[in-house]
Amino acid sequence: MKSAVAIRHVGFEDLGAFAPALREAGYKVHYWDIGDQELWTLEPVKTDLLIVLGGPIGAYEDDTYPFLRDEIDILEQRLGADRPTMGICLGAQLIARAAGATVYPGGHKEIGFAPVALTEEGRHSCLAPFTDRPVTLHWHGDTFDLPPGATRLASTALCDNQAFAMGPNVVGFQFHPEASTGPFEKWLVGHAAELAAARIGIPQLRADAQKYGAELERKAHETMSGWLRGLRW
Repeated sequence: MKSAVAIRHVGFEDLGAFAPALREAGYKVHYWDIGDQELWTLEPVKTDLLIVLGGPIGAYEDDTYPFLRDEIDILEQRLGADRPTMGICLGAQLIARAAGATVYPGGHKEIGFAPVALTEEGRHSCLAPFTDRPVTLHWHGDTFDLPPGATRLASTALCDNQAFAMGPNVVGFQFHPEASTGPFEKWLVGHAAELAAARIGIPQLRADAQKYGAELERKAHETMSGWLRGLRW
């Protein structure tokens, strides 16, 4: 059985609807929780699959959150060995940074359920399920430059680099294709201060989660399954 390790920064931003697809594909899933497990104990190259999840901090805030340096080091080793690696939101930003790109504040918040536009390459990637059903969950304020050698897979009007790939084994999503709306209330509570500051209406977010929930979970399953099938070991 292969292992899938997910670096988790906050408890409610987990693998969501990606988890069932991983388990069905024969992966044993384990979380590496920041603040509980020390990152130096993670074997970067030996780990079969690594997924770096989201969190409400900046990928460039090393001085405030020193563990980010350890994550960058782990990702640099993964990229150098071309080991299967996925990043979501903060995780995508950290992969971009580890690959030599710059991460910086985007100047606006992009939060809510809205479409993502796939590039031609994106339509032939694991994101193909979003071609005709483009709505997804967005929740970010930072953005990043496209890493050298990476292929852009998706964009929105507010964010050019919503998804990218570096060969078949490395992928990053600025949006949240893993969104599972069952525990969505935890997101609303956990990000209450951010939502209030951005003046984003919680009732509308809650209603949209109910509206798109089943569709989002189907697309998440298809996206993860598609990525796993395309991996090169």
